[in-house]
Amino acid sequence: MKYSFLVDPWLTRRRVTRVVQVGDVGVGGDHPIRIQSMTNTDTMDTRGTVDQIEKLSAAGCEIARVTAPSIRDAENLREIKKSLEGRGVDIPLVADIHFTPNAALIAADFVEKVRINPGNYADKKKFEIREYTDLEYADELARVADRFRPLVLRCKQNGVAMRIGTNHGSLSDRVMNRHGDSPLGMVESALEFLDVCEDEAFFDIIFSMKASNSHVAIQAYRLLAARLEERSEGKASYPFHLGVTEAGDAEDGRIKSAIGIGSLLEDGIGDTIRVSLTENPVREISVAEKIARRSERRWSEDSALGDLRLDLQPSMDPYSHVRRESRAIRMPSLSLGDTHPVRVELELSRWEDWLVPDQTARTLRAAFSSVADVECESLLVGVADEESATRFSAFHSALEEEGLEIPLSARVPLGCLDDAFELPDEMERLVVVVLPSCSRESLETACRVAVGKGVALEWCLVGEAAELSVLIDQVLEVAKLQPPPSVIFSVESKRAVHGARQLAAELEARKAGDHPIVLRHTWTNSGDQEVGMIGASIELGAPLCDGIGDMISLGGVSDAGNALDIAYRILQGARLRTTRTEYISCPSCGRTLFDLEETTARIKSATSHLKGVKVAIMGCIVNGPGEMADADFGYVGSGPGVVTLYAGKDVVARNVAEDQAPDRLLELIGEYSEK
Repeated sequence: MKYSFLVDPWLTRRRVTRVVQVGDVGVGGDHPIRIQSMTNTDTMDTRGTVDQIEKLSAAGCEIARVTAPSIRDAENLREIKKSLEGRGVDIPLVADIHFTPNAALIAADFVEKVRINPGNYADKKKFEIREYTDLEYADELARVADRFRPLVLRCKQNGVAMRIGTNHGSLSDRVMNRHGDSPLGMVESALEFLDVCEDEAFFDIIFSMKASNSHVAIQAYRLLAARLEERSEGKASYPFHLGVTEAGDAEDGRIKSAIGIGSLLEDGIGDTIRVSLTENPVREISVAEKIARRSERRWSEDSALGDLRLDLQPSMDPYSHVRRESRAIRMPSLSLGDTHPVRVELELSRWEDWLVPDQTARTLRAAFSSVADVECESLLVGVADEESATRFSAFHSALEEEGLEIPLSARVPLGCLDDAFELPDEMERLVVVVLPSCSRESLETACRVAVGKGVALEWCLVGEAAELSVLIDQVLEVAKLQPPPSVIFSVESKRAVHGARQLAAELEARKAGDHPIVLRHTWTNSGDQEVGMIGASIELGAPLCDGIGDMISLGGVSDAGNALDIAYRILQGARLRTTRTEYISCPSCGRTLFDLEETTARIKSATSHLKGVKVAIMGCIVNGPGEMADADFGYVGSGPGVVTLYAGKDVVARNVAEDQAPDRLLELIGEYSEK
């Protein structure tokens, strides 16, 4: 079962799924990735909800979700549907149900899909610890099935699809006690409900496994795909709805969503997506479209390729995050690998990027000064001839004069290297590009030069899947020179995620798995900052979530400060380095009991200086106490106009007036900071 969620580990092959109709919109099969969002209006406000759905539809939303927290809300879905039809807005509606099975039964008469959460459809979360015997557990399952079955029959009768949407933050106490607060618990919770559906021959089901932790989300979706394949081997399976819940807003919300959703799409997993931002839901649509269209292009390109049939096993554990073990490489001013944090490098590989050393150094100082609490840990520059080698030294001096103590490394073409080539004294690492056309003699020269200079050597392998095996064999053979240089690896490929995965596996298969790996990404200067950020987040974040990578290196950037900021946000989104305040904030919906976007902005403004502190800002109690379980402080709507404040999992203040709650939260953080 270990890799059965993957059609092909080395190429992006779309997971084979059946088609589930949501109204006139087909999800799964050969259909494109469908774009969804959710209203944040009061469902009883018919006009406001219809206005927003109309705007979502115009922006490209293909399926709209509306919360139905009560029977009255569920009944009003009829009026919302009528109003949409009156305006000529043809978009399928999804009723979002938590805690209220009776509301689900009513909603199923008016909408095209019902979303239920297994964690709270027939259970409640009280964080109670209890040991269940097998008989007691079976009795509880039977009780849950009896509560759930009427909805299954209603949906089957009406031709209404269903999303079984597990949330990491709202697993039932029963599941938590048996399986833990884990991806396994999420999957088992969903499969319990699937058993009831299949017993009633109801198959119009879409699954989701959402979490605010990108690792948990990725692992849960993979595990569910594997378990479903195990249940019906070789058959088209159920479609998946992808999302990272409570992702936040602005850059962090987009980066965390791109990492979680994009990583799974690289595996071929996912048929419909929602990017959950603490912003106006219309803004979610363009972000989701950019993620989806990028992956669809990849699927199309790779579908035209034959099977690689590599005699190779992926080295990652797909169901838990374990950082790949690597040896420490110690350079004069920087160490990487082993237990050192994943480093951040910017690449100025084009000669024109640093043609005038003094001017470039001043520009970099100004750019880096705009980014607080993070630092560029390495600069890589292109050295193409002896003149640029001379300017390298001048550049190093110019940086020091600007107060920038940044280690410098050089990317040098193999054709420029010979035993007489004078590498700059200030260089800490030699990066050479290895192409299929490179000769053994040129590779041996690079080794001798690196050893003679006493610097680390990075083999940057450029090629696609079928070529990488040969390149790795070539460089490992020449690196047997005595004494060998300290060797680092990177790969530049059109399929960056799979290239990094293959590189790690190839090295492991050759008993060379402890060499550090640099993840390289060249920024896409398309004029769309969001497109560039999404591409970097996926290509760097996906391998990082698989435990691969000891340094990330961004090249092709026009704004060094912005690139540095995004690099660290990617590391934080991949949960590898925390360098700023982390906000776990849900997208607003009709259940939200205060203005979430305004409150989030206010709290962020007052707490953004708290490096490493996690603050959860949750609109209601559906996922609040669960998703914020690993946060340091929590702000959760608990009733109209009132908020409950948490320190960790402990409630410290109940029923705080909404207008006083942000200030009270800041006081709470201050009190704990003084302890």
